Amino acid sequence: MTHRVRIVGIGCGDPDQLTVEAVAALRSAAFAVIARKRADDPLVAARHAIVERHAPGLEVVEVDDPERDRTATATATTAGYEGVVSDWHEARAAAYEQVLAEREGDAVFLTWGDPAFYDSTIRVVERVLDRGRLDFAWDVLPGISALQLLAARHRIVLHEVGRPVHVTTERRLHEAVDAGQDNVVVMLTSGTGLSGLDDWQIWWGANLGTPGQRLVAGRVDEVRGEIVRARAEAKRAAGWVMDVFLLRRTAGEQSPVG
Repeated sequence: MTHRVRIVGIGCGDPDQLTVEAVAALRSAAFAVIARKRADDPLVAARHAIVERHAPGLEVVEVDDPERDRTATATATTAGYEGVVSDWHEARAAAYEQVLAEREGDAVFLTWGDPAFYDSTIRVVERVLDRGRLDFAWDVLPGISALQLLAARHRIVLHEVGRPVHVTTERRLHEAVDAGQDNVVVMLTSGTGLSGLDDWQIWWGANLGTPGQRLVAGRVDEVRGEIVRARAEAKRAAGWVMDVFLLRRTAGEQSPVG
């Protein structure tokens, strides 16, 4: 039975972005666990490349990711959406439990970016333990996140002096805007969430930290078409696309501080 589970942030695809701590975890593990969303999942290949670079010979166990009801989540209420995700996490926990029960030694879960931002691995591992069949120690090792890369590649600070930054998903972007948020980092995007924000400034990036990285910055109404083209180019080049962006309300329209 697995002795320890280590949830390791591996950055956004560039093997050079792993921390020394993450590399040591890979090299000391007995096996690595990777979720496979489809037969030709390009993010599985990216994870294999990271293992080959830093821990050649490490066994990699690919686990078919359970299907999630995306037709329901498109129009679901918040409670309905959370219910669909909870069911998906439970199915993942059952699949991971089986893998961990069959193997000895330390396991590493290779988590894209940083495990703290819009990733379910921590919650799923907690569910594995809650199921009561297995008992193991576990820890989390941070990674370079898309938020950090977005700021670094655009050479910006995510918030202005003395002001907050709000991190959310595209699904809840307009809720944040309506609540008066002025600096909003948006993740889990589909490339279609900028309606009604023409006069905002945007700093956008796709596939950050990879050779196919794309960057666009400017006023939304002036660069929207450029973002659409760059997003398509990134997906065509890599076979996948993950984008993230910062939106900032123009200075004259920002909410007062305090």
